[in-house]
Amino acid sequence: MKPLAEGGIDLFLPETYDIVWSLVILVVIAAVFYKVVLPRFQKVFDERSARIEGGIAKAEQARKEADEAKRKYEERLSTARVEASKIRDDARAEASHIIADARSRAETDAAQITANAQRSIESQQQQALVSLKGEVGTLATALAGKILGAKLEDGAVQASMIDQMIADMDGDGDGK
Repeated sequence: MKPLAEGGIDLFLPETYDIVWSLVILVVIAAVFYKVVLPRFQKVFDERSARIEGGIAKAEQARKEADEAKRKYEERLSTARVEASKIRDDARAEASHIIADARSRAETDAAQITANAQRSIESQQQQALVSLKGEVGTLATALAGKILGAKLEDGAVQASMIDQMIADMDGDGDGK
């Protein structure tokens, strides 16, 4: 082996023609890469970029549509709540009206029943009074006949006497 001092660093350096041909091949490969491979990579990168931007645009559009749909939903919900409140208020007012009508009809019916009962009571009272006057008259005639010792057989005399006694009783009753 040769000592390092004789050949030195020259041993590790390639020959000049090897360097030149290596540079030529490197330039050719670089030109082919620049002309063929790099445009293909750029085309793929541009397509991906366009798809990503399109996806972002679609997502933004979908978000805007969702926001618009949400806004419309909230408006409809608000309108529905207002309408529901109005319907509840109308139902309450109608219920109050129905209750007031029913109460009014019940009061009218009660007043009518009370008036009918009052008339019935007065009618029964009049009937009882007439019946009582008739019975009192008959008893009074019988008593008067016993007291007088004679029987009052004449109907006209008997009627006249009963009428006189009832008139006397009505006069006494009114004086109390």
